[in-house]
Amino acid sequence: MHAQSEPPRWDLSDDQRSIRDAVDEGMKRFPLDYWREVDSKATFPEEFFSFAAAQGWLGIAMPSEFGGAGLGISEAVMMMEAIARGGGLSAASAVHMNVFGTNVVVKNGSPEMKKQYLPDIIAGRMRVAFGVSEPDSGLDTPSLRTRAVRQGSDWRVNGRKVWISTAQVASKILLLARTRDPEPGEPRDAGLTLFFTDLDRSKITVKEIEKLGRAAVDSNELFIEDLIVPDRDRVGEEGRGFRLLLDGLNPERLLVASEAVGIGRAALAIAVEYAKQRHVFGRPIGQNQGVQFPLADSFARLESAWLMILRGAELYDRGQDCGAEANIAKLLGGEYGFQAADRAMQALGGYSYAKEYHLERLWREVKLTRLAPVSPELILCYLAERKLGLPKSY
Repeated sequence: MHAQSEPPRWDLSDDQRSIRDAVDEGMKRFPLDYWREVDSKATFPEEFFSFAAAQGWLGIAMPSEFGGAGLGISEAVMMMEAIARGGGLSAASAVHMNVFGTNVVVKNGSPEMKKQYLPDIIAGRMRVAFGVSEPDSGLDTPSLRTRAVRQGSDWRVNGRKVWISTAQVASKILLLARTRDPEPGEPRDAGLTLFFTDLDRSKITVKEIEKLGRAAVDSNELFIEDLIVPDRDRVGEEGRGFRLLLDGLNPERLLVASEAVGIGRAALAIAVEYAKQRHVFGRPIGQNQGVQFPLADSFARLESAWLMILRGAELYDRGQDCGAEANIAKLLGGEYGFQAADRAMQALGGYSYAKEYHLERLWREVKLTRLAPVSPELILCYLAERKLGLPKSY
């Protein structure tokens, strides 16, 4: 964290470089072959998750009083870039939710809630799912249909959620539900409430979704039927859940952007090494400008995205508005990360399809960073309205 009087710093501090170097060193224990295996078997990377918890990675942005490192999102993006560069989205997604999702609990949970749960989350003893998206609402979060009805000191919840990561292994869920309809004149998001509660499998049916990539970290559809949630599990004020959720959305976009850049850099490194070693017509293919230029261009684009990530994270840690910067970082990170992986595939030609070269997995995984948690098109709508002053289009 930095004092308000300090000027913004878009370069890395010595501590941040130390974090990056330490994560790089730790990721050497989990080479690309490890991630290819957990992806092919569709098994959660338990060994890596335990190692990350032991290294204190899960609590990098958590308060020190609960066992966290007490650092900021600036340090978290540094860590997540290095994790993704070392293992792709299979690695990053295994710890992603613990890093960003529980930020809402840190900022808005009751003292009792934080004392009870944060130490276990930081130590890796508790895994958390993020229950917001629904089949019929998509990015239109205020239209969600999951309902929580007050019953004495409890809430009875019914509804559906979709694309919920780690629900196969999570014991807790950060759940957004509508507790009342908006009053006349209120915004559409009024009446949404956040709960941090047990993922009770006797009341929540968890159905895994088969998908293109990142098989090591599950994605699921949830069917919630008469789930009883104690009011003590409510996060913050009733009816203000969407506003509280914003405490997690900008950090999530910065983290996803950093992961996309990390994957792009990993793919680029594979392609560069291949271009140096592969000889055709008596010369390394990396000597040909048709191979050089796309890779060099992707290097430049990834660097520009990384600077926007650092800027957005710095603003967030200073308590300043970073909505535009977080969205731009997500836009550029997703676009350029995927482009770098795609260009790396082209550089390797037919060999890029072979799993032993790892590019096909990185290509499949980084595609997700263009789609989620917010689409490029909606980011452009946001920027057009908020930064250019154009009429709202949705």
